[in-house]
Amino acid sequence: MILEESFTLSNGVEIPKLGLGTWMIDDSKVAEAVKAATAMGYRHVDTAQAYANERGVGEGIRTSGVARDELFVTTKLEAGIKDYANAKTAIDGSLETLGLDHIDLMIIHSPQPWGEFGSDDRFFEGNLEAWRALEEAYQAGKLRAIGVSNFQQADLDNLLGNVSVKPMLNQILAHISNTPFELIDYTKSKGMVVEAYSPVGHGKILNNPEIGAMAEKYGVGVPQLGIRYCLQLGLLPLPKTANPDHMRSNAAVDFEISETDMETLKAVEPIRDYGDASVFPVYAKN
Repeated sequence: MILEESFTLSNGVEIPKLGLGTWMIDDSKVAEAVKAATAMGYRHVDTAQAYANERGVGEGIRTSGVARDELFVTTKLEAGIKDYANAKTAIDGSLETLGLDHIDLMIIHSPQPWGEFGSDDRFFEGNLEAWRALEEAYQAGKLRAIGVSNFQQADLDNLLGNVSVKPMLNQILAHISNTPFELIDYTKSKGMVVEAYSPVGHGKILNNPEIGAMAEKYGVGVPQLGIRYCLQLGLLPLPKTANPDHMRSNAAVDFEISETDMETLKAVEPIRDYGDASVFPVYAKN
């Protein structure tokens, strides 16, 4: 069962191979989603300061009935924080809001503030300052692992060439019809695990007849096919849902996509328009 499998980060910490994403799940409802997921075997929950639901995620973790050391909790440093002092304060703020004595993984949410996402300014110095705060919290035992999100090769190189604790993970947008193979290969070559957020393309791949036909061939739903595709690429998928039925089916991915079909899926025409999600920078820039 995929829920019992894990990747090993470069520092030896194990991270479960499938996570529960919580973006856009309201703080008042997310605790129930976390408890439902952990009850069916999920052990990895992903949140962020920007999601404004850390409090509820923490409540769900603490009241799940599952031992804390069996659960893996990720949160993200708000993208606009590009200095040491504010990053340090924000890390402690997440610990307090979550109500936990440690966070398993904390990552910089974006190399650029959201308002400047995709601009020429890569905020190299600011990312080094934010990273310094993460390193310090990691060395103090507040964080078990540290990483980044939405970092391109130049952003990764900036850290790799200048820090004492190298990033252990890069969380990126990756799904059928939008798979940044070069970035994935480069990230892995530097010893990092690659997480795939929006493995179902924010729902947009559900409307693709070619992907739908492939899912039907395997007797699975499109979300299951998308999650399995990521897993076979060696990625860690983070499907987001508050629906227990979807949580259950998202974890029912113990089938194998053939090599031929994987090549077909890798070549699916890219999504150009994410619809209503295009107001968010990570979708608008595709």
